[in-house]
Amino acid sequence: MKIIVLVIGLGLIAFIGWWFFGKHATDEAAAAVANHHQVVDVEVKGGYSPEVVTLQRNVPATLNFTRKDASSCLDRVVFSDFGINQALPENQVESVEIDTSTPGEYQWACGMDMFHGKVIIK
Repeated sequence: MKIIVLVIGLGLIAFIGWWFFGKHATDEAAAAVANHHQVVDVEVKGGYSPEVVTLQRNVPATLNFTRKDASSCLDRVVFSDFGINQALPENQVESVEIDTSTPGEYQWACGMDMFHGKVIIK
């Protein structure tokens, strides 16, 4: 009996380590440019999908967030580098305009800073 408890305990420890420290696949998307504008749709459901968005420099860009998660943690999206803190009502598309004039990597997060995404401007 002690061996079974020990094996289960070690299994749980391994799972927790993998969950918090393991590499997980991230969903990525590159914006397509049409009429000198780029748009990417981001689904908000237990996190962000895609989690990494690549945009072209100096082309106006819009990220359309659709929140399908009732969690209050995901009811806002914050781009601290751009001074954006926007509410995301459930089951509605909310557009966020991104300044693409400066290349680099810019993080976004939920209102509680638990879920994250990244914009890469090339």
